[in-house]
Amino acid sequence: MAGIRRSLGAICFLSSIRKPFESHDTRGLPVTPCSEDELPELNDAGSPEQRELTRREFLAASGVLSAGTAVGLPGVTHAEETPAAPGRAPTMMPITLSINKQKRQLTVDTRTSLLDLLRENLDLTGSKKGCDHGQCGACTVLMDGKRINSCLTLAVVAQGAEITTIEGLGDEANLSAVQRSFLEHDGFQCGYCTPGQICSATALLDEAQRGELSVVSFETGNTSKPAITDKEIKERMSGNICRCGAYPNIVAAVRALVQNGGAA
Repeated sequence: MAGIRRSLGAICFLSSIRKPFESHDTRGLPVTPCSEDELPELNDAGSPEQRELTRREFLAASGVLSAGTAVGLPGVTHAEETPAAPGRAPTMMPITLSINKQKRQLTVDTRTSLLDLLRENLDLTGSKKGCDHGQCGACTVLMDGKRINSCLTLAVVAQGAEITTIEGLGDEANLSAVQRSFLEHDGFQCGYCTPGQICSATALLDEAQRGELSVVSFETGNTSKPAITDKEIKERMSGNICRCGAYPNIVAAVRALVQNGGAA
Protein backbone atom coordinates (compact mmCIF):
# COMPACT_ATOMS: atom_id res chain seq x y z
CA MET A 1 0.00 0.00 0.00
CA ALA A 2 2.82 2.40 0.90
CA GLY A 3 4.48 1.71 -2.45
CA ILE A 4 1.28 2.54 -4.32
CA ARG A 5 0.91 5.79 -2.39
CA ARG A 6 4.49 6.76 -3.29
CA SER A 7 3.76 6.05 -6.97
CA LEU A 8 0.67 8.26 -6.84
CA GLY A 9 2.79 10.98 -5.25
CA ALA A 10 5.24 10.74 -8.14
CA ILE A 11 2.35 11.05 -10.61
CA CYS A 12 1.11 14.18 -8.85
CA PHE A 13 4.61 15.72 -8.97
CA LEU A 14 5.18 14.85 -12.62
CA SER A 15 1.75 16.12 -13.60
CA SER A 16 2.68 19.48 -12.12
CA ILE A 17 5.71 19.85 -14.43
CA ARG A 18 4.17 18.35 -17.58
CA LYS A 19 3.26 21.62 -19.31
CA PRO A 20 6.69 23.30 -18.98
CA PHE A 21 8.30 20.26 -20.55
CA GLU A 22 5.92 20.38 -23.46
CA SER A 23 7.54 23.71 -24.43
CA HIS A 24 11.03 22.27 -23.76
CA ASP A 25 11.79 25.16 -21.41
CA THR A 26 13.11 23.82 -18.10
CA ARG A 27 13.90 27.21 -16.54
CA GLY A 28 11.84 28.13 -13.53
CA LEU A 29 9.98 24.84 -13.29
CA PRO A 30 7.16 25.05 -10.73
CA VAL A 31 7.62 22.14 -8.36
CA THR A 32 4.57 21.41 -6.25
CA PRO A 33 5.07 18.00 -4.67
CA CYS A 34 2.02 16.46 -3.10
CA SER A 35 1.83 15.75 0.57
CA GLU A 36 0.41 12.49 1.81
CA ASP A 37 -2.76 14.35 2.85
CA GLU A 38 -3.33 15.37 -0.76
CA LEU A 39 -3.02 11.85 -2.14
CA PRO A 40 -6.30 10.31 -3.23
CA GLU A 41 -7.61 7.58 -0.99
CA LEU A 42 -7.38 4.16 -2.58
CA ASN A 43 -10.79 2.65 -2.90
CA ASP A 44 -11.04 -0.79 -4.42
CA ALA A 45 -14.75 -0.14 -4.96
CA GLY A 46 -14.04 2.63 -7.47
CA SER A 47 -15.76 2.49 -10.83
CA PRO A 48 -13.93 1.02 -13.88
CA GLU A 49 -13.99 4.51 -15.40
CA GLN A 50 -12.12 5.92 -12.39
CA ARG A 51 -9.55 3.12 -12.51
CA GLU A 52 -9.07 3.69 -16.25
CA LEU A 53 -8.48 7.40 -15.64
CA THR A 54 -5.80 6.56 -13.09
CA ARG A 55 -4.00 4.36 -15.59
CA ARG A 56 -4.08 7.11 -18.18
CA GLU A 57 -2.63 9.57 -15.71
CA PHE A 58 0.11 7.12 -14.90
CA LEU A 59 0.98 6.66 -18.59
CA ALA A 60 1.00 10.42 -19.09
CA ALA A 61 3.33 10.82 -16.11
CA SER A 62 5.62 8.13 -17.50
CA GLY A 63 5.80 10.02 -20.77
CA VAL A 64 6.72 13.20 -18.90
CA LEU A 65 9.56 11.37 -17.16
CA SER A 66 10.88 10.11 -20.50
CA ALA A 67 10.72 13.61 -21.93
CA GLY A 68 12.49 14.95 -18.87
CA THR A 69 15.33 12.53 -19.42
CA ALA A 70 15.59 13.56 -23.07
CA VAL A 71 15.78 17.33 -22.39
CA GLY A 72 17.99 17.05 -19.34
CA LEU A 73 15.91 16.93 -16.18
CA PRO A 74 18.33 17.92 -13.39
CA GLY A 75 19.57 14.86 -11.52
CA VAL A 76 18.39 12.33 -14.09
CA THR A 77 21.75 12.10 -15.84
CA HIS A 78 23.87 12.74 -12.78
CA ALA A 79 25.10 9.16 -12.62
CA GLU A 80 26.19 9.23 -16.25
CA GLU A 81 28.28 12.35 -15.65
CA THR A 82 30.19 10.77 -12.78
CA PRO A 83 33.64 9.80 -14.13
CA ALA A 84 34.44 6.10 -14.02
CA ALA A 85 36.96 4.94 -11.48
CA PRO A 86 40.38 4.24 -12.99
CA GLY A 87 40.94 0.58 -13.90
CA ARG A 88 43.37 -1.57 -12.02
CA ALA A 89 46.82 -1.67 -13.57
CA PRO A 90 47.75 -5.08 -15.04
CA THR A 91 50.06 -7.32 -13.05
CA MET A 92 53.11 -8.22 -15.12
CA MET A 93 55.16 -11.35 -14.50
CA PRO A 94 58.34 -12.74 -16.07
CA ILE A 95 57.97 -16.31 -17.34
CA THR A 96 60.17 -18.85 -19.08
CA LEU A 97 58.60 -21.31 -21.50
CA SER A 98 59.89 -24.00 -23.81
CA ILE A 99 57.91 -23.72 -27.03
CA ASN A 100 58.66 -26.17 -29.82
CA LYS A 101 61.91 -26.96 -27.99
CA GLN A 102 63.00 -23.32 -27.97
CA LYS A 103 63.43 -21.47 -24.69
CA ARG A 104 61.42 -18.26 -24.50
CA GLN A 105 61.67 -15.61 -21.79
CA LEU A 106 58.87 -13.06 -21.68
CA THR A 107 57.13 -10.65 -19.35
CA VAL A 108 53.37 -10.95 -19.67
CA ASP A 109 50.16 -9.75 -18.11
CA THR A 110 49.08 -12.49 -15.71
CA ARG A 111 45.66 -12.51 -17.43
CA THR A 112 47.14 -13.44 -20.83
CA SER A 113 46.01 -16.79 -22.18
CA LEU A 114 48.53 -19.17 -23.69
CA LEU A 115 46.75 -18.83 -27.03
CA ASP A 116 47.11 -15.04 -27.05
CA LEU A 117 50.75 -15.36 -26.03
CA LEU A 118 51.45 -17.72 -28.94
CA ARG A 119 49.61 -15.64 -31.51
CA GLU A 120 50.17 -12.06 -30.38
CA ASN A 121 53.58 -12.20 -28.69
CA LEU A 122 55.38 -14.99 -30.56
CA ASP A 123 53.67 -14.83 -33.97
CA LEU A 124 52.87 -18.56 -33.86
CA THR A 125 49.51 -18.21 -35.57
CA GLY A 126 48.95 -21.86 -36.44
CA SER A 127 46.88 -22.27 -33.27
CA LYS A 128 43.51 -20.72 -34.03
CA LYS A 129 41.05 -18.76 -31.92
CA GLY A 130 37.68 -20.29 -32.71
CA CYS A 131 35.33 -19.79 -29.78
CA ASP A 132 37.65 -18.57 -26.99
CA HIS A 133 35.56 -20.69 -24.59
CA GLY A 134 37.27 -24.08 -24.86
CA GLN A 135 34.40 -25.56 -26.84
CA CYS A 136 35.68 -25.97 -30.40
CA GLY A 137 39.27 -27.26 -30.04
CA ALA A 138 40.74 -25.01 -32.75
CA CYS A 139 43.31 -23.77 -30.21
CA THR A 140 44.51 -27.27 -29.18
CA VAL A 141 48.23 -27.52 -28.42
CA LEU A 142 50.30 -30.05 -26.51
CA MET A 143 51.64 -29.32 -23.05
CA ASP A 144 54.10 -31.94 -21.88
CA GLY A 145 52.62 -34.25 -24.51
CA LYS A 146 49.01 -33.83 -23.43
CA ARG A 147 46.46 -31.85 -25.39
CA ILE A 148 45.00 -28.72 -23.84
CA ASN A 149 42.79 -25.83 -24.90
CA SER A 150 45.26 -22.97 -25.01
CA CYS A 151 42.46 -20.39 -24.92
CA LEU A 152 41.56 -21.55 -21.38
CA THR A 153 45.14 -21.92 -20.14
CA LEU A 154 46.89 -18.93 -18.63
CA ALA A 155 50.38 -18.40 -19.99
CA VAL A 156 51.81 -18.22 -16.46
CA VAL A 157 50.45 -21.71 -15.75
CA ALA A 158 52.64 -23.08 -18.55
CA GLN A 159 55.79 -21.90 -16.73
CA GLY A 160 58.44 -24.61 -17.12
CA ALA A 161 56.31 -26.83 -19.38
CA GLU A 162 57.13 -28.02 -22.88
CA ILE A 163 54.61 -26.56 -25.33
CA THR A 164 54.23 -28.03 -28.80
CA THR A 165 52.18 -26.23 -31.42
CA ILE A 166 51.36 -27.23 -34.99
CA GLU A 167 54.54 -25.43 -36.08
CA GLY A 168 56.58 -27.75 -33.86
CA LEU A 169 55.14 -31.01 -35.26
CA GLY A 170 56.64 -30.55 -38.72
CA ASP A 171 57.17 -28.21 -41.62
CA GLU A 172 56.69 -28.30 -45.37
CA ALA A 173 59.94 -30.17 -45.88
CA ASN A 174 59.47 -32.62 -43.02
CA LEU A 175 55.81 -33.36 -42.25
CA SER A 176 54.83 -35.48 -39.28
CA ALA A 177 53.02 -38.78 -39.85
CA VAL A 178 49.74 -37.21 -38.72
CA GLN A 179 50.11 -34.25 -41.06
CA ARG A 180 50.82 -36.59 -43.99
CA SER A 181 47.82 -38.75 -43.16
CA PHE A 182 45.49 -35.74 -43.04
CA LEU A 183 46.76 -34.70 -46.46
CA GLU A 184 46.43 -38.18 -47.94
CA HIS A 185 42.87 -38.64 -46.65
CA ASP A 186 41.76 -35.05 -47.28
CA GLY A 187 40.94 -34.61 -43.60
CA PHE A 188 40.05 -30.94 -43.93
CA GLN A 189 38.21 -28.41 -46.06
CA CYS A 190 38.73 -24.77 -45.07
CA GLY A 191 41.64 -25.77 -42.83
CA TYR A 192 40.85 -23.41 -39.96
CA CYS A 193 40.35 -26.19 -37.40
CA THR A 194 43.01 -28.48 -38.91
CA PRO A 195 45.97 -27.43 -36.68
CA GLY A 196 43.92 -28.27 -33.59
CA GLN A 197 42.68 -31.51 -35.17
CA ILE A 198 46.24 -32.61 -35.96
CA CYS A 199 47.54 -31.75 -32.49
CA SER A 200 44.62 -33.65 -30.96
CA ALA A 201 45.18 -36.69 -33.21
CA THR A 202 48.87 -36.68 -32.29
CA ALA A 203 47.99 -36.80 -28.60
CA LEU A 204 45.34 -39.47 -29.26
CA LEU A 205 47.95 -41.84 -30.70
CA ASP A 206 50.26 -41.28 -27.73
CA GLU A 207 47.35 -41.89 -25.32
CA ALA A 208 46.51 -45.13 -27.11
CA GLN A 209 50.13 -46.26 -26.85
CA ARG A 210 49.99 -45.68 -23.09
CA GLY A 211 46.72 -47.61 -22.82
CA GLU A 212 44.66 -44.65 -21.62
CA LEU A 213 40.90 -45.18 -21.61
CA SER A 214 37.92 -43.24 -22.90
CA VAL A 215 34.20 -43.34 -22.14
CA VAL A 216 33.78 -45.82 -25.01
CA SER A 217 36.36 -48.11 -23.41
CA PHE A 218 34.18 -48.42 -20.31
CA GLU A 219 30.97 -48.73 -22.34
CA THR A 220 32.37 -51.63 -24.35
CA GLY A 221 34.20 -53.22 -21.42
CA ASN A 222 37.55 -53.04 -23.25
CA THR A 223 39.52 -51.52 -20.40
CA SER A 224 42.78 -53.40 -20.93
CA LYS A 225 44.55 -51.48 -23.69
CA PRO A 226 41.44 -51.11 -25.87
CA ALA A 227 41.57 -51.31 -29.64
CA ILE A 228 41.25 -47.91 -31.29
CA THR A 229 38.09 -48.47 -33.31
CA ASP A 230 36.19 -45.83 -35.25
CA LYS A 231 33.94 -45.40 -32.23
CA GLU A 232 36.98 -44.81 -30.03
CA ILE A 233 38.40 -42.33 -32.55
CA LYS A 234 35.15 -40.36 -32.69
CA GLU A 235 34.94 -40.19 -28.90
CA ARG A 236 38.57 -39.21 -28.43
CA MET A 237 38.38 -36.55 -31.16
CA SER A 238 35.00 -35.20 -30.02
CA GLY A 239 36.56 -32.12 -28.44
CA ASN A 240 37.55 -30.83 -31.88
CA ILE A 241 34.78 -29.38 -34.03
CA CYS A 242 34.97 -29.24 -37.83
CA ARG A 243 32.37 -26.76 -39.03
CA CYS A 244 32.91 -27.93 -42.62
CA GLY A 245 31.89 -31.47 -41.65
CA ALA A 246 35.04 -33.30 -42.73
CA TYR A 247 34.60 -35.86 -39.93
CA PRO A 248 34.58 -39.03 -42.12
CA ASN A 249 37.93 -38.10 -43.62
CA ILE A 250 39.36 -37.11 -40.23
CA VAL A 251 38.38 -40.51 -38.82
CA ALA A 252 39.89 -42.19 -41.90
CA ALA A 253 43.17 -40.31 -41.40
CA VAL A 254 43.43 -41.37 -37.75
CA ARG A 255 42.34 -44.93 -38.55
CA ALA A 256 45.16 -45.25 -41.11
CA LEU A 257 47.67 -44.11 -38.50
CA VAL A 258 46.39 -46.66 -35.99
CA GLN A 259 46.59 -49.45 -38.57
CA ASN A 260 50.16 -48.43 -39.40
CA GLY A 261 51.30 -48.86 -35.82
CA GLY A 262 49.98 -45.68 -34.29
CA ALA A 263 53.23 -43.71 -34.56
CA ALA A 264 52.66 -39.98 -34.57
